Amino acid sequence: MREIDVKVITDTVRDMCIEANKKLPDDLACLIDCSYKNETEQLPKGIMGDLLNNLDAAKELDIPICQDTGMAVIFIEIGQEVHFVGGNLEEAINQGVHNGYVEGLLRCSVVKDPLRRVNTTDNTPAVIHTKIVPGDKVTITVAPKGFGSENMSALKMFTPAASQQDIIDYVKSVAQTAGSNPCPPMVLGVGIGGDFEYCAYLAKKALCRAVKERNADEFYADMEEKMLEAVNSLDIGPQGFGGKTTALAVNIEAAPTHIAGLPVAVNVGCHVTRHTKKII
Repeated sequence: MREIDVKVITDTVRDMCIEANKKLPDDLACLIDCSYKNETEQLPKGIMGDLLNNLDAAKELDIPICQDTGMAVIFIEIGQEVHFVGGNLEEAINQGVHNGYVEGLLRCSVVKDPLRRVNTTDNTPAVIHTKIVPGDKVTITVAPKGFGSENMSALKMFTPAASQQDIIDYVKSVAQTAGSNPCPPMVLGVGIGGDFEYCAYLAKKALCRAVKERNADEFYADMEEKMLEAVNSLDIGPQGFGGKTTALAVNIEAAPTHIAGLPVAVNVGCHVTRHTKKII
């Protein structure tokens, strides 16, 4: 049995909240650069250039890459041979979010109650997804999620009679409805299977996969490419001004489901779909 003091979790989450908000994953930054080079029309090419300049400015000035520093979404995989000491794990995670957002001078965007709308002033509580896995390591992924893109996400309960093309068309329609609202070019996480809430979890998890990685199942990897092509045919383009790049990537995560159902969720990410991962 390996003991880990929860203060380690607090300190790690703190640093990750700041890092995720200030530095875009390298593979996503590279995709934006490639899209800039591939754009042939002057207006969308100029906008893609502005997005790249924004990333450079954030790095130079040591400030967040987006003013919406998001709601903190935490995925934590805990080895079953780990024993936490020194306090409560969930409290330690939220303390890390508190420290990261307050000390990192990140915008605090969480309200305590969805209808009364009083700000918690420290961006807590986080949305925490916990999974028990073999081993004695703890893997933490911090994914700050802005709501310009989150608000455009959608879920549909298909019947099992739905075809692959029906699902591709649905993902395309979600992107079309989103339009310029999620600050395109978008990254789309698609969850297929499970039940009502689990397919939404899969879609969010899909956004945390590197955009350079295709689904390990060739069937779904091919579907990702077809979805990306379909979405990019919309000509919404960077920030909604037209062009080749409406989406940078589509990531699919699939899971077993009930014989009577086929849930599909689309979690929309903006061009700065942020996440960082650490292993303790």
